[in-house]
Amino acid sequence: MVMRSLFDGLDEGGGSGGKSGGSERQVFRVSQLNRMVRQQLEGRFGQVRVEGEVSDLTRAASGHVYFTLNDELDPAQLRVVMFRSDARRSKARLQNGARVELRGTLSLFEPRGSYQMIARTALPAGLGELHAQFEAVRKKLETEGLLDPARKRALPLLPRVLGVVTSEKGAALHDIVRVAHDRCPLPIVVAPTLVQGAEAPVAIVRALSAIAHVPELDVVIVGRGGGAAEDLVAFNDERVARAIAACPVPVVSAVGHEVDVTIADLVADVRAATPSNAAELCVPDRQALQEQLDGHLRRLQRALEMKVARARLRLDRAARRVADPRTALGRVRVRLSVLERRNAEALGRRLRAARRQQQSLAERLRRRDPRLLLSVRRQRLVALRTRLGSSIGPLLSARRARLSELSARLSALSPLNVLGRGYAIAIREADGRALLRASDAEPGERLRLRLHEGQLPVRVERS
Repeated sequence: MVMRSLFDGLDEGGGSGGKSGGSERQVFRVSQLNRMVRQQLEGRFGQVRVEGEVSDLTRAASGHVYFTLNDELDPAQLRVVMFRSDARRSKARLQNGARVELRGTLSLFEPRGSYQMIARTALPAGLGELHAQFEAVRKKLETEGLLDPARKRALPLLPRVLGVVTSEKGAALHDIVRVAHDRCPLPIVVAPTLVQGAEAPVAIVRALSAIAHVPELDVVIVGRGGGAAEDLVAFNDERVARAIAACPVPVVSAVGHEVDVTIADLVADVRAATPSNAAELCVPDRQALQEQLDGHLRRLQRALEMKVARARLRLDRAARRVADPRTALGRVRVRLSVLERRNAEALGRRLRAARRQQQSLAERLRRRDPRLLLSVRRQRLVALRTRLGSSIGPLLSARRARLSELSARLSALSPLNVLGRGYAIAIREADGRALLRASDAEPGERLRLRLHEGQLPVRVERS
């Protein structure tokens, strides 16, 4: 039944030396049969995946790789060929004894009639799980928009400081420093980290967080050298991807070689094929910049020359339409020279006057500095307090002596001292005036007698 299905559709004239029709069997040439089998294999199966152990590996001078894939549980083999371009991109180490997972097509090598597989990709056995994890993280981040090209940031044209997150012992750091130095030397800050192993994701996140606080940091390169797919697992970690997305400056991912694509490559603002390529993307070529500036200068000079030439042409045309202006132009030039000289002198005088004024104002401002004035006033206050303290004592003593003297004289002249000897003073109640004569009092008038101690009200009976 299987062989008959392979022969379906064969035209009647395809046999060699046989006859068709009736019950007569058709006879095929070997090349025809092999071609039919090859076409059926390639058309029916398409892409297939198969896993097994490599043996009998041979590398041809052309770069093609030939080997046998063995089933580890049952006695079965499959011949495999991988062409040079595919073998160069292989993520698996193709060597005898290696377990690999192949993806490719089934075919038949017609000259020998041998059934074989043409492998397109080779992954280390078990890498299918890593690929599934890769796809799960990729889809999750894509849903959140972290892979959106619209959020990608452009790299700075002239970075002030370049940050590098990689292993301090790897070749990637050496390549980055070498390329950056050759192109345009600039400060490079390195945050050393693990790039492989179970602890690598946490170390990379920690390094990214630390380097983000570097002053004047403009761009960061995160990467490592090439390696097998299982060596790049740390850069497929979701934590690393989120740390790259959260970095405040643009991030360039330089993980592995050009054929390796990681989650870090997808999240980063720019993906570089290699660490050297990342340095080329981040650090401008000083020679190229100089040539670009020289080109701009040449274009500017040409544009200026063309503008001057057009102006001269217009001037020549205008000169032909008017009389010879050289005489007037000479006078204008002389006048212009005089005005320029006067203007320069006036400008010089104004500038000198402005400088003197500025110096004067600065000196006045310095003298009126509140701090200086406050210091002077404090010193003046201290001196006045000292003088006041030294002069107030004798003055008070003199004033107290004078006061005592005046008080004694006043006391001697006081009428109260006379009253103390038994005398009295008669005072009218009406106007409070003292009586000097008895005739000044009227009968019936009320008086007050001021004694040494107290007063007495009296009434005049007769004078």
